[in-house]
Amino acid sequence: KTYMARVDGVVANDSGEINLPLIGDWPNRPLQMVDHERGKPAMTQWRVLVREQNATRIELSPKTGRSHQLRVHMKAIGHTILGDAFYGTAVQVAAADRLQLHAQCLALRHPIGGAWHRFAASVPF
Repeated sequence: KTYMARVDGVVANDSGEINLPLIGDWPNRPLQMVDHERGKPAMTQWRVLVREQNATRIELSPKTGRSHQLRVHMKAIGHTILGDAFYGTAVQVAAADRLQLHAQCLALRHPIGGAWHRFAASVPF
């Protein structure tokens, strides 16, 4: 899986890995949150593509598949995905006309025969 996102602020490093355990935030469902005691392991690798004046285009590769993983991980490192009505501030939500997160490439094995299939879609933002 490869996702593209535009995040708030200018990301300083060129790439990195986020290892933060996630769990459902039950009083605020469907939100998720980082919880070092009860959370399940979650890992996201990321790479900067383009730095803009007040935002960064970034490639995200989740290595686990937790609910809202990319959204929570980016918020946790201080770079909320623009347009994110669940995890962003009013300013971050208003900065985009939609959630700036897009599944650019998904690859999977067909359940019958096991052949690999790859699906790609251009980024609409």
